[in-house]
Amino acid sequence: MSTAQTHARTDLSARAYDHLWMHFTRMSAYEKSPVPVIVRGEGVHLWDEQGRRYLDGLAGLFVVQAGHGRRELAEVAAKQASELAFFPVWSYAHPKAVELAERLAHHAPGDLNKVFFTTGGGEAVETAWKLAKQYHKLTGNPGKYKVISRAVAYHGTPQGALSITGLPGLKAPFEPLVPGAHKVPNTNIYRAPVHGDDPEAFGRWAADQIEQEILFEGAETVAAVFLEPVQNAGGCFPPPPGYFARVREICDRHGVLLVSDEVICAFGRLGTLFACDKFGYVPDIITCAKGMTSGYSPIGAAVVSDRIAAPFYEGDTMFLHGYTFGGHPVSAAVALANLDLFEREGLCRHVLDHEDAFARTLGKLRDLPIVGDVRGNGFFHGIELVKDKATKETFTEEESERILYGFVSRKLYENGLYCRADDRGDPVIQLSPPLIADQSVFEEMEQIIRAVLTEAWTLI
Repeated sequence: MSTAQTHARTDLSARAYDHLWMHFTRMSAYEKSPVPVIVRGEGVHLWDEQGRRYLDGLAGLFVVQAGHGRRELAEVAAKQASELAFFPVWSYAHPKAVELAERLAHHAPGDLNKVFFTTGGGEAVETAWKLAKQYHKLTGNPGKYKVISRAVAYHGTPQGALSITGLPGLKAPFEPLVPGAHKVPNTNIYRAPVHGDDPEAFGRWAADQIEQEILFEGAETVAAVFLEPVQNAGGCFPPPPGYFARVREICDRHGVLLVSDEVICAFGRLGTLFACDKFGYVPDIITCAKGMTSGYSPIGAAVVSDRIAAPFYEGDTMFLHGYTFGGHPVSAAVALANLDLFEREGLCRHVLDHEDAFARTLGKLRDLPIVGDVRGNGFFHGIELVKDKATKETFTEEESERILYGFVSRKLYENGLYCRADDRGDPVIQLSPPLIADQSVFEEMEQIIRAVLTEAWTLI
C-alpha cells in the first residue's frame, strides 16, 4: 500500500520532537516535519499512529527474529517479573541466568562454555576486548593489548567498541578514543582491489592482510581480531570461500584471539543459531545480542571458550568488569522462551530453506541501472547503488545526500517499507526481515524497492 501523502504532525509526534532525543538521528530534520511514531507490530508488519501499515524490512534493527506480536514471549516476561523482576549476577546467580548460560553453551561450537551477560551488543564487544587484554596479562603476555578489525565495520558505540569500529566519520566527534585499534581491508569483493574475479584468491588475500598487520604491529602486542561473519556496515559483505579457516590459522600461529562479532548475525539471521557454524570456524569468543530475545527484552553476551576462561577461575583472580542489568531475570526468561520458539517453529531451518529465494528475488533488481550489486547471506542482504554500472562509480557526497537520504530513504518508507538506506561506505539499501518472512514478503519488498529506485534514477 502507498503512504505517499505528507503526514501531519500529531500531538505525540510533536512531543517526541520536544523531548525524545532519537539515536543516530538528525534532530533538525523533524523541526517542521512529523516524527514517525510506530504503535503496533504483528508478524512482519508495523502500524503507525495514524493506522498506516508498513512491511518491516529490517526486523526492527536486525532484532525481531520471531516477528512482532508474539504474545507467548510477552507472557513469559510478565510471569518472570512477578516472580523475580531483578537480581544482579554479581557474586550471585538466579535460575534463568543459569539456564540461559547453559543453553547458549550447549549451542555454541567447540569449548565455548562460559557466558558473560551484558545488556546489548556494544557492551558485549567492550567486554570481549577487556577480557582479551586481561587474559593475556594473566598468561604472561602483558604487551598484547591491540586489536585488529576491518575497514567500514561497525562494532558499537562504547569507547572501546567505537575504537574497533572502522568508520572514521562515526569516531571523529569522540576522538581520541582507546589506543591500539588497527584496521585491515574488508571482504567487499564487488570493490576488491585485487582478485575481484576469483573469490578464493580474494579470500586468501583478505585474510593475509590480517597476518601482515599482526606482523607489522608485532605479534607480541596484538590481543585479538574482531570480525563479523557477514560484515554489516557497507552493505552485507559475506566472507569469501576459505577466509575464516585461514584467519583461524593466522590467529593460532600468532597467539591472537579470534572474536566472532555476531551481534547481528547470530540467532538465525544466517540460518544457524551461531553464525560461525554457517562458515565452519570456531572462535575464541562470540559476542551476541539483538536476536537472542527477538527484541522482546534487552540482553547481550560474550560466549567464551574454556581455555580463555581458565585463568579467571584460579586463585583470587576475577574479571574486573560487569553491568548492573547483565543477565536480567526477565530478559533471560524471554531469551529461553525465544529459543524454545526457534526450535518449535524451525526458524533456522526456514531461513536455510528460503535464503536462495530471497536472494533470487532481490537479485531481479540488478536489471536497474542504479543497482550495482546485490549481496548477502541468509535473511541479511544489501543492495549497493551506483551512478554508473559499467565503471561502478558511486555517488558524490552531494548526490548521496540528495538521492539516498533526500529521496530513497523517505520514499521507501512512504511506500510502505521500513528498511535502511545508508552510505557508511558506499550507498546501500539493507534488508533484514523477520525470520518468518516468506516469498510474498520478498516480492513485496522487491516491488517497492523497484518502484522507488526507478524513480530515483531520474534524479541522477
